[in-house]
Amino acid sequence: MIRLLSFWLALTVSVICYGQSPDVTYMHNIHGVKLFMQGNQLGYPIIALNSGDLLELHFDDLDGRVKNYFYTFQLCNADWSPVNLSTFDYLKGFSEVRLNQYRLSSISQTKYVHYQAILPDRNCAPSKSGNYLLKIFLDGDTSKLAFTRRLLVYDKQAEVGLSITQPFNAELFKTHQKVQFQVNKGQLNVVNPIQQIKAVVLQNYRWDNAKMNIPPTFIRNNMMEFNNENVLVFPAGREFRWADLRSFRLQTERVDRAEYAPSNIHIYLKPDGERTQARYLKFVDYNGFYYVESTEVSNPWWQSDYANVHFTFVPKGNQPFADKKVFVVGEMNKYNLDDTSAMTYNADKGVYEKTLYLKQGYYSYIYVTKDLHNPNSEPLTEQTEGDYWESENEYTVLVYYRSLSGRHDELIGVSNINSLNSRRVGF
Repeated sequence: MIRLLSFWLALTVSVICYGQSPDVTYMHNIHGVKLFMQGNQLGYPIIALNSGDLLELHFDDLDGRVKNYFYTFQLCNADWSPVNLSTFDYLKGFSEVRLNQYRLSSISQTKYVHYQAILPDRNCAPSKSGNYLLKIFLDGDTSKLAFTRRLLVYDKQAEVGLSITQPFNAELFKTHQKVQFQVNKGQLNVVNPIQQIKAVVLQNYRWDNAKMNIPPTFIRNNMMEFNNENVLVFPAGREFRWADLRSFRLQTERVDRAEYAPSNIHIYLKPDGERTQARYLKFVDYNGFYYVESTEVSNPWWQSDYANVHFTFVPKGNQPFADKKVFVVGEMNKYNLDDTSAMTYNADKGVYEKTLYLKQGYYSYIYVTKDLHNPNSEPLTEQTEGDYWESENEYTVLVYYRSLSGRHDELIGVSNINSLNSRRVGF
């Protein structure tokens, strides 16, 4: 009976997951969600299978009262569709675990309950490699989803070598970056590489412009070459903008003004102009990531405050973009091109505006546009930031494999490279 109930739970989780986008917060009272490599807020959640790698999870419930939050993992394929497997097939231990580490906020004007956990717990850990969704829900009821977040579990079985070059296309030569890589399948039983091997390329760990299901260009012996001039090309953008919000009292150079009320704090950032015609300048940035920190408290996780942060983008000539939607994006809203990032054009001021409710910390972000009439179009920085081949970006190649009798896509290879010095980093 217990096994039957667990299978029904797994089926329910799969049905709920299907059709939903990853990295989504479903409850309005949930803020400040961070999932990262233990001890490194700027580290994407990637762990090796059956290793000692750990992740940290942090989030705040602004309702301000303790609740019963649970978590589980949902195994997904390379395209983030849920697998047709029971949780017994890919989880060791229990299928769900209660979050029992929490603390009421102190000092801060905003009242909240801060929850945190170290994952994976020995009572609930992935037993297979692949894409996973971390799902947080209330009262053991998976229909009461609070939020979901992506994480990757890899089992290194293939060597991946990659490099960054300038495209051959003369129109893209100065504005784009091309990724090319090779995969050594080693001892893997690959009969049909086109069907069994899938590759995904990420720029700065973004999924909104990821290159998916890339077929190999050449195959010889154990080597598969991925060198597609049309597919593996990314707009280079430029270094991310930044906002130092580690203090709401000490106004940094990016803050225009602040307003303080008994129930709310408003931080107005200085207007950001379009940078397409500005001279390219290289500086150290965080490629869209942010980290929680405060210069005024000892523990920023439960002592930091929240504020309504007002972003302003000034388009060229103060004129709106024709047939375009403008978004302000970064890890702070997981690059979701929806109401959490969409900006509104203020005709009286000739600017785009957006207000985000953010915790004290250091943020990096960019502005992108998207075609209103093509929902499948990629977000572009061409009209907001400009694209420069020299820009520093980090690229990640994910290689998936499905055996002839397999029922899910295994993540068998991960490799990173920095475009600035073509130096492989990590993994």
